[in-house]
Amino acid sequence: MFARLLRDMYEPTDYHRHSFMPSGALDDYIHTPYIIVRQRPQTTVAPRRSDAKRDSNKFQVMLNVKHFRPDEIDVKTVDNFVVIHGKHEELPDEHGFVSREFTRRYQLPDDVESHTVTSSLSQDGVLTIQAPRKMLEPPPKNERIVPITIQQPAAVEEAQKQQQLQEQQQQLQEQQQQAAQQNSEEPKQ
Repeated sequence: MFARLLRDMYEPTDYHRHSFMPSGALDDYIHTPYIIVRQRPQTTVAPRRSDAKRDSNKFQVMLNVKHFRPDEIDVKTVDNFVVIHGKHEELPDEHGFVSREFTRRYQLPDDVESHTVTSSLSQDGVLTIQAPRKMLEPPPKNERIVPITIQQPAAVEEAQKQQQLQEQQQQLQEQQQQAAQQNSEEPKQ
């Protein structure tokens, strides 16, 4: 109890003044009592346990929905999100009656397509939602070996060109000589 009083004293909050007496003509003569009312933060029920896994092969979410029947759970994709909604009406439990409802939204990663999302419910009430990730395509295998040309100094290149010209001239002279021989061997008629 003492710890709660200390928390209430030292926790930063918003305070509002509330008057118990109506305002009127006597305000100048009578001190109006005020009470300080602290606005408490809204308490929420702890969220149901869920795990979202992002590995290199798949996107996966596991959600504990053991208090819901399969027909009370909806899983759908909306734009780039997976939306899970569960709701059941009042049911008796050990403390009286309880009704439950939840909505969870998970954004799909860029490399997951919404039409590949699947869901499954285990016997112990764990809803698993998963989708494969798109594999990056390797670059095409259009392999070609590029030959390496060795550059030579200009003097060597000039000498090679001269040698090629001389070889071509020799071939031409040989062809002319062969043609002349064939002409001289042919009988003249």
